[in-house]
Amino acid sequence: MTTLTHAAGDSATMVARQLRHMLRYPSMTLLLAGVPVLLLLLFVYVFGGAMSPGAAGAAAGRAGYLDYIAPGIILIAVASAAQGTAISVAMDMTEGIVARFRTMDIARVSVLTGHVVGSLVQAMLSAGLVTAVALLIGFRPTAGPAEWLAAAGLLVMVSFALTWLSVALGLFAETVESASNLPMPLLFLPFLGSGFVPTETLPAGLRWFAEYQPFTPMMDTLRGLLTGAGGGGSGAAAVAWCAGIALVSYLWAKRLYNRDPAA
Repeated sequence: MTTLTHAAGDSATMVARQLRHMLRYPSMTLLLAGVPVLLLLLFVYVFGGAMSPGAAGAAAGRAGYLDYIAPGIILIAVASAAQGTAISVAMDMTEGIVARFRTMDIARVSVLTGHVVGSLVQAMLSAGLVTAVALLIGFRPTAGPAEWLAAAGLLVMVSFALTWLSVALGLFAETVESASNLPMPLLFLPFLGSGFVPTETLPAGLRWFAEYQPFTPMMDTLRGLLTGAGGGGSGAAAVAWCAGIALVSYLWAKRLYNRDPAA
């Protein structure tokens, strides 16, 4: 058996372990997916009529606002799943299971690979649930098959980048409690971008931050793909942010994992 085959087999085992955890403890998955759904319903039905009052009144306003905020809520769902990854990694590190894995003849890379791939599956399930709810309450994307495929690819890239960041945060955290708090800014950044209101409506200082933070081009690109609103050339920026976050986070996570005292 070659080294690559050995690593692939061990990684598949660790991915299966993470998926079994999802099935045995569905409350975490439901919580991570449920919060974005509640945010979607809250903003559409409580604020939608006031935020985008259409010519036909509050109902038309809610419909237009739903089309605007749905992409942002979908990305919040992806970020929520990443928060669960930090908790899962911290639990493995603090409960000693990783130290036990290191005494076994398994590829070292497989442990983190299992967390990353498992989180990707969870993130896509959460994003799919939010999208389904948005469609049920009136979200009407105009995307064709190519745009839907591109949107799915973008979500996978965002999830991959945020997952590696959360893995690094989980390794960095000294306790499970701190690991649950460190990724929280990922949930708030969409609120400080173009997720809920156009950036041009924000005050000057906040507008500058909103236009140059990573979530804004991601949300603009996803919105442009799904609704034909146009991303203003934000696609390249979104891909660049995803690649940069993923690379830096992977190198950070690898360094933290390799220098752990239990190694």
